[in-house]
Amino acid sequence: MLEKLSDYKWQIPKGSKQGQNVPGIVFASEKMMKHIENDNCLEQVANVACLPGVVTSSLAMPDIHWGYGFPIGGVAATDISAGGIISPGGVGYDINCGVMLLRSTLSREDLIDKIEDLTGSLYNFIPTGVGSKGSIRLDDKQLKRVVKIGAKWVVERGYGREEDLEFMEERGCLRENDPKLLSYKALKRGQPQLGTLGSGNHFIEIQVVEKVFNSLAADQFGLCEGMITVMIHSGSRGLGYQVCDDSIRNLRKGGSKFNFELPDKQLVCAPFSSALGEEYFYAMNCAANYAWANRLCLAHLVRGAFEKSFRKSAKHLSLEVVYDVAHNIAKIEEYEIEGKMKKLCVHRKGATRAFPEGEKSLPESYRKIGQPVLVPGDMGSCSYVLVGEKKAREETFSSVCHGAGRVMSRIEALRRFNLSELLADLKDKGVFVLSYGKRTLVEEAPDAYKDVEDVVDIVEKAGLASKVVRLKPLGVIKG
Repeated sequence: MLEKLSDYKWQIPKGSKQGQNVPGIVFASEKMMKHIENDNCLEQVANVACLPGVVTSSLAMPDIHWGYGFPIGGVAATDISAGGIISPGGVGYDINCGVMLLRSTLSREDLIDKIEDLTGSLYNFIPTGVGSKGSIRLDDKQLKRVVKIGAKWVVERGYGREEDLEFMEERGCLRENDPKLLSYKALKRGQPQLGTLGSGNHFIEIQVVEKVFNSLAADQFGLCEGMITVMIHSGSRGLGYQVCDDSIRNLRKGGSKFNFELPDKQLVCAPFSSALGEEYFYAMNCAANYAWANRLCLAHLVRGAFEKSFRKSAKHLSLEVVYDVAHNIAKIEEYEIEGKMKKLCVHRKGATRAFPEGEKSLPESYRKIGQPVLVPGDMGSCSYVLVGEKKAREETFSSVCHGAGRVMSRIEALRRFNLSELLADLKDKGVFVLSYGKRTLVEEAPDAYKDVEDVVDIVEKAGLASKVVRLKPLGVIKG
């Protein structure tokens, strides 16, 4: 049973499903709900509400669609002191798939008659596609240091700058990790893939700041109308996938002793404080660190491509990190629950952290404004930079949407869309695209996604985050 709480908020009441511990809350418009109800993802929201130790509510952002275990766009927090669990299904296979945004001193006028050349340079500099291998090859010892210290390793090697770390979530490293927990297969998959984009919805996009909504926040983030930016969307590649796969297998073998009655076997989990729970958490953090290192390596390659095209140094072009955020992760954070501060395990599966002003973990220059929230749209429309609001801390464990969200399966997209027509349509919109996989390009057709404008409007109307700038794509590379 679904109850409408407002024009942008819906509830699956506690008790709608046997074993449900908390209600489910979905942020969406009535128009969006028509698709959401046909996607089976509301069942997943209710399933998550049955997990041991879950507090307040099982949440879904407006980009919600069906996923493994948790819906993509799903958020849930569990009380660690009360036997709260951690679940790989609440993180996903691409651990710390996330987004980094770079700003520059370039303007749109600087790219007139140059976008195809620049996009081509990016495509030549950056390995793309399934199983792609990069020029940064790691031996076993080097890889274990990458997963131990994350983006700091990139800076140590001269592929990044010390100031880059300041503007990355967790400074690009979760310290509670243990490389010894990673399997031989996970390490082998990770060795050749640092500094590679991958495939699917991963991309690098040259953009222009098309509109400023909040000049105070935009100034603080170093963004202005007409500025060229670059958005990097990638994750932990094969290493993260293998960590998830290994962890699910281990939990299925050893998790029966907990006697959990789960509504879906894809929600396999363990108490956070148990040996199995801690093992997954430490291994997941290793993969998250690899992802942060990977995105910073990609930023290094982006800087190189710009240097080649403009024959100027990256420092001269001021290709600086605005922010880097994780989408698929479980984090330990403190929130007030029934009048008491509690240490919670916050699962964000296809959802973005959105801290408001005053959070001490934010870079000093952002503390009086709030966290930049990066929300990519499809390659034919636009992306957004938002800023976190206090209501998100109160209602969604400081979480918002992570993108537009699919409305169509990849198989359906392949059936419906034609590559030539898709490329012609993008060209008409002023977007130049290069892709390693033509099939991937069709799977990622703009019409396979929700309208990011609608998604962002819901988040803003709900008071969770507010618009800062809109970014229009000019050149895109995909796997």
